[in-house]
Amino acid sequence: MNVSAKYRMASLYVGDLHADVTEDLLFRKFSTVGPVLSIRICRDLVTRRSLGYAYVNFLLLADAQKALDTMNFDEIKGKSIRLMWSQRDAYLRKSGIGNIFIKNLDKSIDNKALYELFSPFGKILSSKVMTDDQGSKGYAFVHFQNQIAADRAIEEMNGVLLRSCRLSVSRFKTRKDREAELRNKSNEFTNVYIKNFGVCMDEKRLKDIFSQYGTTLSVKVMTDSCGKSKGFGFVSFDSHESAKKAVEEMNGKELNGQLIFVSRAQKKIERQAELKQMFQQIRQERIHWSQGVKLYIKNLDDTIDDEKLRKEFSSFGSVSRVKVMREDGRSKGFGLICFSSLQEATTAMAEMNGRFLGTKPLNIALAQRQEERKPCFTSQYLL
Repeated sequence: MNVSAKYRMASLYVGDLHADVTEDLLFRKFSTVGPVLSIRICRDLVTRRSLGYAYVNFLLLADAQKALDTMNFDEIKGKSIRLMWSQRDAYLRKSGIGNIFIKNLDKSIDNKALYELFSPFGKILSSKVMTDDQGSKGYAFVHFQNQIAADRAIEEMNGVLLRSCRLSVSRFKTRKDREAELRNKSNEFTNVYIKNFGVCMDEKRLKDIFSQYGTTLSVKVMTDSCGKSKGFGFVSFDSHESAKKAVEEMNGKELNGQLIFVSRAQKKIERQAELKQMFQQIRQERIHWSQGVKLYIKNLDDTIDDEKLRKEFSSFGSVSRVKVMREDGRSKGFGLICFSSLQEATTAMAEMNGRFLGTKPLNIALAQRQEERKPCFTSQYLL
């Protein structure tokens, strides 16, 4: 083992730090265990405020182990710190191997109690009760060194009653796994969401309407505090086929003089996942649009206005927008042209770049967004 690898193994992660904790304070605390090579509190690049975690590098592995064994969950400035080995292997962190998810956790269970609860099943690399300003959110993660320990913890702790709460303990699922699971559920749904049926609907009538498509397990019309319909509700069928048929035949049908909306009922997490995917797609389309079809033109003659610029470039394709930038009515010497396709824009750039328009040769490039220009601008001055 080389020296640098040895030092990496003697590195601890220190989490849940108070904002006022300094490197000097951490150095004085951890130096009581053994020689400390370095301490780094991670900070915001702009404000330099602590991000609430740090790394402590010991000279000796044995000293790091001793600190982990004796100082985990100690209080510094009124906050309990959380120690674990610094894990630089991204695959181990993200693969889900040895990682379990605990929910329905009593709000009184903190990080120390969680660690003590699950440590009998094997070596824990990290553990964390998720919190907000009000305290525990009621769920947590524990990452074991191996999957055998994780499976043992799931087998023995799932369903256990702890402080009046029955724990749910399962394997941690990556985001890709969860999204795939949601996609599969969308093809097997049995619950149907109905809206826009007005205030006169009750559960008996809603059941009569949808029972023609199959056996209903439950029917619910959502009401206000006075018992008046809010105009939407849910129907649960005993089979996917019945639910699917109800959606296909009832969506858009007139009921009580209104066109009702009928679709697969979705949980909040499913709606969030779909919205996220939609926004990502829109963002990618905007990026593609701005990168591919917008041209930035500079060194424009003072006599060139929007119409003259459009006339010169319209022969290369469909021009959706032209703008010569002006200040106090005078041209600033540059502008933008938007084409409907990447091919049209690149052809125009190839043909017109360097060509004289008026008394000046044009300088043309693909337009870039601000966040793309910044790193390019910065790199020029770093060379």
